[in-house]
Amino acid sequence: MTGTFPTSHAAPVTAPRFPIRRVLGIGLGLAAATMLSACGGKERPAPDVAASRVTTIGVNSYLWRASLDALSFMPLMQADSSGGVIVTDWYTNPSNPGERVKVSVTILDQDLRADALRIAASREVAQGGNWVAAPVQAATVQKLEDIILTRARDLRRNSVSG
Repeated sequence: MTGTFPTSHAAPVTAPRFPIRRVLGIGLGLAAATMLSACGGKERPAPDVAASRVTTIGVNSYLWRASLDALSFMPLMQADSSGGVIVTDWYTNPSNPGERVKVSVTILDQDLRADALRIAASREVAQGGNWVAAPVQAATVQKLEDIILTRARDLRRNSVSG
């Protein structure tokens, strides 16, 4: 028994093997961390008080306010500022009691742009004691759109100078 050592039947030691997915994941994580660290430390520009994009109510606030102003003489059925939808009830002009109009305004975007506004109008006329659908002149809808857009631009301009 002299000079002999017990032998071990253990497997030889080899370097640990990393799956390729793990290596790629670590590499991508390090690259992302490096890119994100480059973003820090820079000051953000101060927001414009009268920016064309105002998102506190879900839609452009100038278009929203201008739409409410333009339709203020009509009774409202629905006004959803987060969805940007205003629907009026039927309105009859006292000087023309044989006709009534209903309007819906949809604000489609958060920017103050003409194509962010969609207006639909319905018109009915009295015939034989019943209300009958009648066409709405395209100029009527266009005029209402112009009124709302002009008012929205005025509101924005006034918020810069005032």
